[in-house]
Amino acid sequence: MWRTARDSRTFATRRDLARGPPTDASRRSRDRDRPEGPWGAANRTVANIDPSRRRGSSRSAQRKGDAREGLGQTRDKDDSRVKALKMQRALATISYRERATVKARISDVESFDQFDLLPSLKEAVYNEVLKGLVDVKPTPVQRLAIPALLGKPIGQRRDADARRRKAEPPKQREEFLLAAETGSGKTLAYLLPTINAIKLAEADDAAVKAYNERLEAEKERRGGAPVSEWIDKFEPHPNHARPRAVVLVPTSELVDQVVAAAKKISHVAKLKVRPISASYSPVKIQRNMYSHGGIDMVVATPHLLAAMAESDPNILSRVHHLIIDEADSLLDRSFSPETTKIVDRALPSLKHLVLCSATIPLRLDNYLTTHFPDIRRIATPNLHAIPRRVQLGVIDVSKDPYRNNKLLACADAIWTIGKDAALQENNDAAVDVKRIMVFVNERETTQEVADYLVSKGIDAVALHRDTPEHRQSEMLASFTTREPLRAGPDEVEAARQAVLAKAGGARRHLPNTKVIVATDLASRGIDTLAVRHVVLYDVPHTTIDFIHRLGRAGRMGRRGRGIVLVGKDDRRDVVAEVKESMFMGQALI
Repeated sequence: MWRTARDSRTFATRRDLARGPPTDASRRSRDRDRPEGPWGAANRTVANIDPSRRRGSSRSAQRKGDAREGLGQTRDKDDSRVKALKMQRALATISYRERATVKARISDVESFDQFDLLPSLKEAVYNEVLKGLVDVKPTPVQRLAIPALLGKPIGQRRDADARRRKAEPPKQREEFLLAAETGSGKTLAYLLPTINAIKLAEADDAAVKAYNERLEAEKERRGGAPVSEWIDKFEPHPNHARPRAVVLVPTSELVDQVVAAAKKISHVAKLKVRPISASYSPVKIQRNMYSHGGIDMVVATPHLLAAMAESDPNILSRVHHLIIDEADSLLDRSFSPETTKIVDRALPSLKHLVLCSATIPLRLDNYLTTHFPDIRRIATPNLHAIPRRVQLGVIDVSKDPYRNNKLLACADAIWTIGKDAALQENNDAAVDVKRIMVFVNERETTQEVADYLVSKGIDAVALHRDTPEHRQSEMLASFTTREPLRAGPDEVEAARQAVLAKAGGARRHLPNTKVIVATDLASRGIDTLAVRHVVLYDVPHTTIDFIHRLGRAGRMGRRGRGIVLVGKDDRRDVVAEVKESMFMGQALI
């Protein structure tokens, strides 16, 4: 039955009459819902909810239907909010009270002599690893991790931990998570206790003692002939193809870096350390693992070691210490299958499982809670905080003179760094070469940015996953050295000619800079001591990427500077929060 407009007014009037005249209470309630003046709603105690705006109402549904045309714009706004929320919630939270407690526990540790290490290892630290440094002190992660891995924690909790360990039944395996900021010395923190345990086990191993006696007798029988000439014909070592310790790292560069640190210790401690990565030929890898002289420690990438263990499971049958460095990378989707295979094969003989990371992402936190609920978490007071010695500058690309041209802004920033350095140098023949890293989010962008920089007279190369392993090592070689890089006139001219040839005859050339354009492949664990400047071409997706990328500069107490290019579509509020947290020395959580 259809109702006319007059009938509708009549129906409304009758409905109002049925309710009766308004009372004083209803008038007061209606007046209270109508705030008077600009501050009338400041002290409201009753929510003025419009029933027509509730979920499921016809008016709300109508508004949703009318707004379907602008759905794309709404999604964009929601996506940006979710992205910002993801950046803030990507890391596990550590309270400042806990940070202060840890800081107080390690305040009394001032020397490596306070650790219960073998004398040969202490000698290696002072004379080999940290040779040339004036004030040699352990870093916070070393003060925490070395005693814990040795089973002798320091600080206020030492007695409580000792009583707790006596009360608990002995465990077959100890599990640790070492979480410390980038450039804080995590490699030495896990190498020293691991090598200490290997040497102690070797001293108590009857098979190794008997082998050494037979080896000495063979040396005397051969009249001092070089061991390398006849060792392959002698009986194999008890550790032949069965290392006691395995260190897993994500890249070949990190393999070489960890091996270099371990070999400095092995010069004094007499340790056999071998690398396994794609940088070496199959013949070299085979010789490293199956050497007649035995092997104590293997540093490898997960894919190669997992493939070798698939064909010969015995190589992991005597592993007592397994270290997973850069655990947030090795336990993600790209590395997790191979890493898990290695862990599963080593578990029967494993005594120490150590995971190391510069950050504790929530996904890693959830993984550890599920698979290793009893793991002991060792975190430094400055975890998830970018050191205050690293300054962050922001370039607004949307303004003049760039007008949303990030390529131009990046080239201009690098030219400014190079020119400022040139003005401070002496007028001698050689120049100091500044090494700069530019980080992008997408692999396809690396070559585009590198080509543009070359066209502007800048010596730049692209580094990404498609770059051959040997080429990656060559690129990073000059960025990981401790020595300053100086170029003479001939080298400057050769570099200028090479850049001009690639640039098609660019008019200008910046002689005192070398640039690597990379994705996060080069931001994890690589000890880029020579890098003082980092340019973030793209705003990182999460605070985890902020920490790792800016962590390439200002390592080992040195000063550094980061420059982030902010475009019209980037989250300026997130960049501002990161910059403020860096200035205040706060964690990015």
